[in-house]
Amino acid sequence: MTPFLPQSGLKDILCRAPVVPVVVIEKLVGAASLARALVAGGLSAIEVTLRTKAALEAIRIIAAEVEGAVVGAGTVLNPRQLEAAREAGARFAVSPGATDALLDAADALGVPLLPGVANASEAMALIARGYQFAKFFPAEPAGGTPYLKALASPLPQLQFCPTGGLTLETAPNYLALPNVVCVGGSWMLRPEAIAAHDWEAVTAASKQAARLRKCNGKPGRCRFDA
Repeated sequence: MTPFLPQSGLKDILCRAPVVPVVVIEKLVGAASLARALVAGGLSAIEVTLRTKAALEAIRIIAAEVEGAVVGAGTVLNPRQLEAAREAGARFAVSPGATDALLDAADALGVPLLPGVANASEAMALIARGYQFAKFFPAEPAGGTPYLKALASPLPQLQFCPTGGLTLETAPNYLALPNVVCVGGSWMLRPEAIAAHDWEAVTAASKQAARLRKCNGKPGRCRFDA
């Protein structure tokens, strides 16, 4: 049997669009419609955070009912959550940090995991395990674009998805960096639009995000043009 490679298939997911929407779902009503609105706007890789009781069932619904969606689980903290997310239909997972237990579980379960880092030592630990992609979190408090730019030269093996405090206005600054594959954000998910089930507004905001850059398919990296 061919051994599972860390993050197998994750590059294709991260390269689907310049932005991975980070979604918090409190109620199942409208979960599928919300995902459809994101997909219609060009954001098909969707991270549903495991911060609510509805999250796992929302992942299950989106995976089963929303054509074109590639749903993943966010805020995965331990192997138990990772296994539950996989069983619900998550095709990838995202964590705010990285532990040996979580990384081992991702290898064992065959789940493409995007673990979080906030400094060079954490990034080096992932590189040592064969990882090519990491979440830079929390991006703005952890040093923002100057810090990520400083990591590009000494650690070219690792590409980042910065998440945490990004907006439509600041995302292009990250996307311009050579070691950024995509960004994560929730600015296209305005609470008032979600509460009103205004899916057209979500789609319109998603289209803005999807236009930031587009992938040119270079090996190991996604570059985008405005």
